[in-house]
Amino acid sequence: MANSPAKSLKTLRVLALYEGISYLLLMGICMPLKYIFDIPEPTYPVGLAHGVLFVAYCIWVLIVTLKLKWSLKTFLLAGVASILPFGTFIADKRIFKPAAEAIAIK
Repeated sequence: MANSPAKSLKTLRVLALYEGISYLLLMGICMPLKYIFDIPEPTYPVGLAHGVLFVAYCIWVLIVTLKLKWSLKTFLLAGVASILPFGTFIADKRIFKPAAEAIAIK
């Protein structure tokens, strides 16, 4: 946790974007391919990537929460965003971007 809060928040925003994209790819493309069209091959690599990104996102939410001293409510909202479709995009818009702007103003 030697990085600055601004760098950690930037990393979280990138992870949120990639995690959200991987979730949509998995649920919107790979799962229909697997269960409707009987094409399971893309599910494993996309699912693996999503799993890694999900875990990294959750860990990074905790790191940023500790660095920026976010409330429990903010921590939980950012965490729950990872299990909802489009959730990380909304969390970025409503939590992460305003926090990054507040840090930039200081």
